[in-house]
Amino acid sequence: MGRAVVHQYCKTFLDYVRVERGLSENTLDAYRSDVSRYLQFLTEHAGIAGPDDVMAEDVVDHLLHLKDSRLSSRTIARHLSSIRLFHRFLLSENVARHDPTSDFDSPKIWRKLPTVLSPSEVDRLIAVPRPDSFRGVRDAAMLELMYSAGLRVSETVTVTVTDLNLREGYVRCRGKGDRERIVPIGAVAETKLSRYLNERTQAKGAESDVLFLTRLGRGFTRRGLWKLIKQLARRAKIQKSISPHTLRHSFATHLLEGGADLRAVQEMLGHADISTTQIYTHVGHDRLKQVHARYHPRA
Repeated sequence: MGRAVVHQYCKTFLDYVRVERGLSENTLDAYRSDVSRYLQFLTEHAGIAGPDDVMAEDVVDHLLHLKDSRLSSRTIARHLSSIRLFHRFLLSENVARHDPTSDFDSPKIWRKLPTVLSPSEVDRLIAVPRPDSFRGVRDAAMLELMYSAGLRVSETVTVTVTDLNLREGYVRCRGKGDRERIVPIGAVAETKLSRYLNERTQAKGAESDVLFLTRLGRGFTRRGLWKLIKQLARRAKIQKSISPHTLRHSFATHLLEGGADLRAVQEMLGHADISTTQIYTHVGHDRLKQVHARYHPRA
């Protein structure tokens, strides 16, 4: 979204709350600050051209960015209230066709544990793409990379061929704030990515540096990738309500359940603050039972 468009959205929204709700200047200033900061954050996300490109993932990313900036929970809750009102306004004015905050039950989002797939569900999901077509080889490699490296959807669609180092077994990605990190990808991902790269040489758009190509030879949009994951999840008969970050949540949770150090997981996820890692991950009940059974004298 360009600056002029961002300014117009914000101005129209403020006019609405001023006239329709008769709010005080102090409250209007708070809305102006919250929405302006939110829109500024969205402009830094590649591929967001307008309100209908915004997904729930982007809203959560923004709130986590605020948390990284050391804002209090109360201030973040206020930001979320402003953002929800802003998106409801866009929907009511037919500026947008959907509200990415419609599933946000309350400002207490930090208490909500993310949906996580079990290892067997991950296996089922990644096994869905057919290995006898370019699309199937691509989809399997893409899912494997997302799960093996804990990539965000936005990072997956922007990763390049040169970001991948199969010889050393890692991928370089750029997260929020253009922070760069190096993440190991594992032997299974290396095998599937290697096959995809071989198939990719004959694909339309092979000269592009974007790693994952659509049938038109272009890079994926975040929304396009998310739709694809939803389709594959349905074909895998996964009953859980998954989100764009489900594979990322599963990556972190499975590492922690396997005994990984929280700091190491924080580094691989690219979080500036370890409290953010604690928000995005949780230790499963089975792991807690194992720890209790092993260490408690009365177990």
